[in-house]
Amino acid sequence: MLGSRRSRRRLTTALAGLGLFVTGAALQVTTTATPAHAATTNRVLFDDGHAEEAGNADWIISTSKPDPLSQDSSPSSETDWTGALSSWGVALQKTGDYSLKTATSALTYGGSSTTDLSNFDTLVLPEPNTLFTTAEKTAIMTFVQNGGGLFMISDHTGADRNSDGEDAVEILNDLMTNNSVDSTDPFGFSIDTLDISSGYPAAISDSTNEVLNGAFGTVTKSLIADGTTATLKPADNANVKGLVYRSGYSGNTGAFFATSTFGSGRVAFWGDSSPIDDGTGQSGNTLYDGWNDTGATNAALALNATAWLSGDGSTGGGGGGGGGTCTAAQLLGNPGFESGNTTWTASSGVITTSSSEAARTGSYKAWLDGYGTATTDTLSQAVSIPSGCSATLSFYLHIDTAETTTSTAYDKLTVTAGSTTLATYSNLNAASGYVLKSFDVSSLAGTTATIKFTGVEGSTLQTSFVIDDTALNVS
Repeated sequence: MLGSRRSRRRLTTALAGLGLFVTGAALQVTTTATPAHAATTNRVLFDDGHAEEAGNADWIISTSKPDPLSQDSSPSSETDWTGALSSWGVALQKTGDYSLKTATSALTYGGSSTTDLSNFDTLVLPEPNTLFTTAEKTAIMTFVQNGGGLFMISDHTGADRNSDGEDAVEILNDLMTNNSVDSTDPFGFSIDTLDISSGYPAAISDSTNEVLNGAFGTVTKSLIADGTTATLKPADNANVKGLVYRSGYSGNTGAFFATSTFGSGRVAFWGDSSPIDDGTGQSGNTLYDGWNDTGATNAALALNATAWLSGDGSTGGGGGGGGGTCTAAQLLGNPGFESGNTTWTASSGVITTSSSEAARTGSYKAWLDGYGTATTDTLSQAVSIPSGCSATLSFYLHIDTAETTTSTAYDKLTVTAGSTTLATYSNLNAASGYVLKSFDVSSLAGTTATIKFTGVEGSTLQTSFVIDDTALNVS
């Protein structure tokens, strides 16, 4: 209820299980989360169901679909498979760690098709040129939310190769802003409506980044040959990160290559299709060899990013996939608060069924602050994260406020994991409905960390921070 003032009366007593660590009995194996991963095989699906071959585009790894191995079961060079992305596919195939397929029909999740997204770790969208249907957008977003990797490759605005009125910029922005799963800037970036004619965007300096410094080499530069960039919005997703920037740009603008997370999954964005074009393909297409451009390191960028998205252990990856012996699981006890005052440690009245603020699912939620008086509410749980695991913390947050300012954060919610502050929200972030928030907390693997929410409210107008459906997924 927007702007409603909460009764000062506390409805519940101190929580049972105060300060308890999550034990083996509290672990819940996630049945709909991270897709199952073989020990050494990373499963990658390249989309060819959305006009990826229209015009001069030839964004396929092979003309043999869905299985490129039917063209050549043991490729050694890019010409053993036919397609402008054959170098990408062959390089992955030669490692022995990847299983590659091509989708030529509608994308689904949870279906019986051999190219259903539930059978894969990563989906590559190489400059799609037709809009995704409502059902497809739900499938893609759910796939990522549940642990999949999504590689979105755009082109410049106006690159409408099939003349249907839509280009990749519009199509990918539509996926992110007009879907049934989360349309509130879920990845923390939007694709710019630009046509940048040329350039060699440079990588940031980050020796620990797995995409820039992976098993396939070190990334120094990429290539723009009529492409675009992205604008980053870390206030919407704190995990968004620009890795390669257009010359003269940094921070939240001009990101040519960026990564982010959503739910338990990972996301990568590239602002041009020219870097993945290897110059070879089907007869009649005019192609450009950006893959082997000597002024850039496009091959390393594409391959390292694929490994990172897939959770290939060779790059220390996590997120959407896991290496080693980590067992996929959801570690938080009572994640949706439906067991009432158990497992969590909270201020009195925080875990509640009060009808003044609706739960996202079920009857219970955690409601911090909302009194219109000086108040500090806390909600926390200690959790042991196994060594060798990738870990993602996620939760749904609803903020409503009676504050009218558009510039001053009077009331704040701080989210911490151990000693790390993951995010701070305020009355300025108020919005209708719940918004999914997610954070990579893989750095805490091998430790017992306390996940804590702290709401601090000022002395007059109320702000309510309402949390539901938490999760700490490992893989």
